[in-house]
Amino acid sequence: MRVNFKALESYGAGSAATQAAVANKVELIQMLFDGLLDSLMTAHGHIERNAIEEKAKCLARANRIVFGLQSALDFEKGGDLAKNLNELYSYTTRRLLHINVRNDLTALREVHGLMSEVREAWRQVPSLLPASALSSHH
Repeated sequence: MRVNFKALESYGAGSAATQAAVANKVELIQMLFDGLLDSLMTAHGHIERNAIEEKAKCLARANRIVFGLQSALDFEKGGDLAKNLNELYSYTTRRLLHINVRNDLTALREVHGLMSEVREAWRQVPSLLPASALSSHH
């Protein structure tokens, strides 16, 4: 549980933020991960069908999402977790370039697996927030 609260802090959603703002930020991050994973799966299909232009567009979208996640990190509040996520996102960006150049499905599956794990950690964050924070924006 501690890690999940630290995860919030790494995205600048520390104690000063209202609970609703935190809930909204978590939801936004989850949506970004959903878009990222969707882009990776779609790129996988395009590589299999040798649809190179479409593959490149999907990987460019994935790269923009990773960059967005990376630029939202708060190193002051996030500490080691923010640094670790930053390194993971940098690695992911390098792998996406490799995948685009080599059409490497193994590397694509690796990146999808890594990002799925991070997405799964974010899925658990709302359960740690008070119910009032979550119900306020439905």
